[in-house]
Amino acid sequence: MSSEGAPHAPVTLPEGGVVSDEIAATPPVNRVLAAVVTAVAVAMSLYHMYVAGFGPPEAVIFRGTHLLFALTLVYLLYPFRGGRSRAGRVLDFALLAAGWGFILHIFLGYDAFINRIIYIDELTVWDTVFAVLCVVVVLDGTRRVIGWALPITAILFLVYAVFFTFVKIPVLLEQLYLSTEGVFGSTLGVSASYVMLFVLFGAFMEKSGTGQLFMDFAMSITGHTAGGPGKVAIVSSSLFGTVSGSAVANVMVDGPITIPLMKRTGFRAPFAAAVESVASTGGQIMPPVMGAAAFVMAEFLAVPYSQVAMWALVPAVLYYVSLFFAVHFEAKRHGLAGVPRSQLPRLAAVMLARGHLFIPILVVLFGLMLGYSAPLSALVAAITCIPLALLRATTRAGIQWRSVLDALVDGARNTLAVAMACACAGLVIGVVTITGLGITFTEVVVGLSRESLLLALVLTAMAGIVLGMGMPTTPAYIVMVSLLVPALIKLGAATPAAHMFAFYFAVLSAITPPVALAVFAAAGLAKADMWQSGWEALRIAAPTYIVPFMFVYSPSLLLIGDWTQSLLAFASATIGVMCFASAQQGYLVGRNARLWERLVLFAAAFLLIKPGSVTDAIGLALLAGVYLSNRFLLAPPPVAARLPEKSPENLPEKAAE
Repeated sequence: MSSEGAPHAPVTLPEGGVVSDEIAATPPVNRVLAAVVTAVAVAMSLYHMYVAGFGPPEAVIFRGTHLLFALTLVYLLYPFRGGRSRAGRVLDFALLAAGWGFILHIFLGYDAFINRIIYIDELTVWDTVFAVLCVVVVLDGTRRVIGWALPITAILFLVYAVFFTFVKIPVLLEQLYLSTEGVFGSTLGVSASYVMLFVLFGAFMEKSGTGQLFMDFAMSITGHTAGGPGKVAIVSSSLFGTVSGSAVANVMVDGPITIPLMKRTGFRAPFAAAVESVASTGGQIMPPVMGAAAFVMAEFLAVPYSQVAMWALVPAVLYYVSLFFAVHFEAKRHGLAGVPRSQLPRLAAVMLARGHLFIPILVVLFGLMLGYSAPLSALVAAITCIPLALLRATTRAGIQWRSVLDALVDGARNTLAVAMACACAGLVIGVVTITGLGITFTEVVVGLSRESLLLALVLTAMAGIVLGMGMPTTPAYIVMVSLLVPALIKLGAATPAAHMFAFYFAVLSAITPPVALAVFAAAGLAKADMWQSGWEALRIAAPTYIVPFMFVYSPSLLLIGDWTQSLLAFASATIGVMCFASAQQGYLVGRNARLWERLVLFAAAFLLIKPGSVTDAIGLALLAGVYLSNRFLLAPPPVAARLPEKSPENLPEKAAE
């Protein structure tokens, strides 16, 4: 898993590392600075690996050290306005010194920090100075890495606290700086404890060549089927999601191979871009390794991460099933064939040559199942990546001692977006806690929804999409938990379902127009219109917008409650999303569907996705009627096969091998 707070294409730096951040890191202009960046990044990774193996120090010390490393790299890699002018360097150095100052002030005076009585002992002059510097540096550092959206949100919360409440400024500064309810709160702890280790795991997986395994594996099992390249994108992106929690990073890794291949076999460019973006976005909700916000959820709910992964399992499977059948029915409707088997790798050969690279993922999975902590499982899996790659000659090529160094550097760099987002989100949480804004907002939402859970869910979904347009998934989810989730719980939603609902809609913002960053990245690769690609993504992912509403009303889709009911709900919902895909694409079995058949399929889909024996029976009856009509009665003839693009460069060498 990489930082999903990095919603854009990876940026390759001269030293060979890859970093995914919204604002491209400017490469160090001299070797000395490059060496310093490498040394700090390696030290950061090794420190967190040591902590995962031997246990962390006290919470504030651990979180402060994590933030200290992150700030140092941010100001080395993200200079003022992307330049290296003398004034810019002076400002960068001053802000970095301020960052070191407010953290060391706590470290050096730690006894006073833990013995003081919060909100009673007055702040010293230095406490006040460093508290202000803490707020300024965290806002600026976050702006440099992920843009203005989250800092502006935090500033609005601060303005509200200062000018529209009775909270005194010294009390607010104490809350934000000298407590564990602000910058050094649990969100930063999640970045330090969980995200860093899983990002490192992803970096080691990348260096061991696992990405090629994912692509070859997907090619071998689905490439030859109808619409095969689209299904390759789905399978490879879902697998790559175990390594990278970033939707845009997934697009930029898989897209250059899968999108030209889809276009070559006849898929429309906007549809190809939509498939890749939707498939890549699902990486954040696909166990066993999900996006960073899932770890924050585990911290908020005080449950093991494995429990969150279990809740996410059925909705994630439904997500990819609906996408798979959308591609299948689109291909069948337009007569699109797959790639000839002669141009595809064979599954047996792929597994024999590279199959052992799946072992690190199994290490994480079994570690979580056996009750070991998520950071320790990720650490062990990361350590096994390179030795496993060295076992076979087919995966040994390109593995050098430098690969380990590069993985350590990339792991630290790719953590920066989440680290700064979590620190900045701490400002929001601090304000919400000290002002009671969460309670006020809950009352407002309950009032607007007029005691209707459905209306509150709609408001929450809209808020999640809007927040996700401007900020990464993790802070968007955190803001929703602070302001909206309590209202859902008050109106009767189960606590896990309310949190999962917020999480899913924060994730879905990556494919929801008008600001759909994953779609924009894929459309660029496909040379397609961004708006057309965005609406195609919204259309083929439509069932995913319905499923969260259903699991709020019936938590059995989250595997909560009786297992028999959960399995029946899963089976019926799977058939339901298939119906939805069939209705959207206008195809079922052998022929295009009439308008009335599509409308009946939509109705059947809603009835089947909603758990319940009565609705399931009605939905199955409707589906059976449409099946018989579509299969045996006269229907409109199939659309003529769409001619594929014949550009030879559209078939990548890797796919042809």
